Amino acid sequence: MAGVEALPNHKLAIGNAKPSQVTKWLVAGALDFRQAGLSSLFYGFAFSIAGILLHQIFLTAHWLLTALITGFYLLGPFLAMGLYALSQQIENKQQPRLAPTLTIWRHHLKNVGIFAGALIVIFMIWARASMVIFAIFFHGSLPTFRDVVMNVITFQDPVFTSVYLGIGGFFAALTYCLSVVTIPLMFDKQTDAITAAITSFQTVLKNPFTLLLWALVIVLFIALGFVTYYMGLIILMPIIGHATWHAYRDLIK
Repeated sequence: MAGVEALPNHKLAIGNAKPSQVTKWLVAGALDFRQAGLSSLFYGFAFSIAGILLHQIFLTAHWLLTALITGFYLLGPFLAMGLYALSQQIENKQQPRLAPTLTIWRHHLKNVGIFAGALIVIFMIWARASMVIFAIFFHGSLPTFRDVVMNVITFQDPVFTSVYLGIGGFFAALTYCLSVVTIPLMFDKQTDAITAAITSFQTVLKNPFTLLLWALVIVLFIALGFVTYYMGLIILMPIIGHATWHAYRDLIK
């Protein structure tokens, strides 16, 4: 098949996606969001409430809060499974229904559990690394969360900012490569967790520029959700979730 690379041991192929297709994915995601209506908004509110709760619970533990916010990016694909299910309903010309998506994970419990466990391990390692970085660079009283954000944005302490973003970026990039199409692939094709994660990594290697752009869009949308006190997540996260389904459709043949 022209334009795709066959994968051994299973009937899958990785497609070539152009950077311009990122816009197509976002438009398709917005259309799905509009068609799914309240069902999609339910997941948007779930993301927003999760962000607010994390912020309030860990407000005084800044070294953990920053890691948990990063973890928001890491665990996003797993949390968005219900949105993938809604997009599949729309794709199959069905009326979008929330109820079946709430328990969709039960049909893929083993593989989703394995992959979620791997993400949690990566997240825990990053949380520990975050604590160590804060312990090294901030002696005595810990800075406020605002101080940390301003430090990163303004490079008041370039060494801290470089180390923190460098290590955090490594964990984020690793997780992104392993998860960009993994959950949709397990959900859609019943692929085992290991094969799906390997396929995801290969997909990034085959489409580096397009998927880098897609990663930047995801980071931008989540950042906008955060700066609006998590209210923006109500709309932005469902659009990203639905768009990810369309990205998967273009990337995996």
